[in-house]
Amino acid sequence: MTKSLKVRKIGNSYGLILSKKMLEELGVREGDVLFTVRTSDGVYLTPYDPDFEAVMESTRDYMRRHRNALRELARR
Repeated sequence: MTKSLKVRKIGNSYGLILSKKMLEELGVREGDVLFTVRTSDGVYLTPYDPDFEAVMESTRDYMRRHRNALRELARR
């Protein structure tokens, strides 16, 4: 589904008005933060921080590699 958004002047800045339905589809509400991700197809709007996801994947990898040491530390 394609939806066009109009850029509007809001005070000294510019913004987009998202419909209630679009906010529900994104799973966000007023005050939440959205992230833009540049792709080869354009810009992707998401409520999930892609940098945080990269850090979490790195942490999961570290925890898998050092599982025994972390288990031993947890016992103490």
